Amino acid sequence: MAPIGKIYSYPNNPRVAKALIAARYNGLEVEVPEFSMESFKTPENLKKFPLGKVPAFEGADGLKLFESTAIAYYLATYKENTDLLGATAAERALVQQWVIFSENELSSNLSAWFLPLMGYQPYLKPSVDAAIEKVKRAMDVLNKVLLHQTYLVGEKVTFADICVATSLVGPYKMIFDKEFRAQYKNVNRYFNTLVNQPHFKAVIGDIPLCETALKYTPPKKEKKAAAEQPKKEKKAEPKKEKKVEAADEDDEPKPEPKPKSALDLLPPSPFVMDAWKRMYSNNNTDVAMKWFWENHDPQGFSIWKADYKYNDELTQTFMSNNLIGGFYARLERAHKYAFGSMIVRGTTNNNTISGYWLIRGQEVPYEIYDAADYESYNFVKVEPAQYEEKKKEIEDYMSWNFEDLADGKIFK
Repeated sequence: MAPIGKIYSYPNNPRVAKALIAARYNGLEVEVPEFSMESFKTPENLKKFPLGKVPAFEGADGLKLFESTAIAYYLATYKENTDLLGATAAERALVQQWVIFSENELSSNLSAWFLPLMGYQPYLKPSVDAAIEKVKRAMDVLNKVLLHQTYLVGEKVTFADICVATSLVGPYKMIFDKEFRAQYKNVNRYFNTLVNQPHFKAVIGDIPLCETALKYTPPKKEKKAAAEQPKKEKKAEPKKEKKVEAADEDDEPKPEPKPKSALDLLPPSPFVMDAWKRMYSNNNTDVAMKWFWENHDPQGFSIWKADYKYNDELTQTFMSNNLIGGFYARLERAHKYAFGSMIVRGTTNNNTISGYWLIRGQEVPYEIYDAADYESYNFVKVEPAQYEEKKKEIEDYMSWNFEDLADGKIFK
């Protein structure tokens, strides 16, 4: 059978597994070509996928989809009379219930638990503890439901099982140790039953269960060597000996340090990000923006408009501002390469999140698109030809010059 389409994504993206598993259950072949974000974001591909985000699906019939659950759902529904979606209206509703449960109760809270442990966001013990309790609550619900059931809906594997099980793969490998698993024997049985099914195993491989749970390790404090060494010892050291030691060290070739980011390999730019951040922090915004336009390097840096995709779901303005803070917390690796001004406009139950970003290079880099919250935002590049048209709006966002301004945060 010829492939019905292609899924574009970076290797081992956990959000792709549910789509590939659903495809296998329906006897479908889906191509997953070799991928790099740089080669994906060509003008041709951006016409197909304007958000420039992955995973992205391109069907052989021309269909184009983004968002991992939408892609997985399409592949689950592709086959007529599929068993994956339930046989009755009630079963179809139950399948949707558990799909939403996997996203809201499992994936979001699991991310709030282990992302700080991985160093992808600041570790705040009260927040992590709260996330752990929410995960336990969700696991307890699953454990009770699965006491007398092999699967979540009916007597066969459905799309509900695929979504729930794939959301648990990472936790069972990294944070659900033996002591934790002991509380949820029914979920353990369920999980092991699913991940050992041929269609699951063909996509995710063997899943070694966690032996030692990932723990938070506080960063080590750097010790100042100069403060520890007495001045007398420094004077007593002969200069010639130091030179000999240096020569000995130089005799042994040292490997060149590897760049920490692909952005470090870009050609040098006359625009200095740190200088801009100091200018913005220490001056009135009109002075800072004048300096910005005089010094901006459109070859070395790009400007992006960012809009939250789910503004219709926002309620309290302070909660909307907390979403911005949560996004920033996951961008620790981007401080060197990006500057952003995101604001909340509007009132309770009628507000929006949007802003502008200055980013090193011409694409949204890995340091930003790898963040868990990135898919909740729509990043659109402002081309240099649009600068004059967008100049006033950009300056208003940088100065928070809006009558309906509620709150906001600066990323620098």
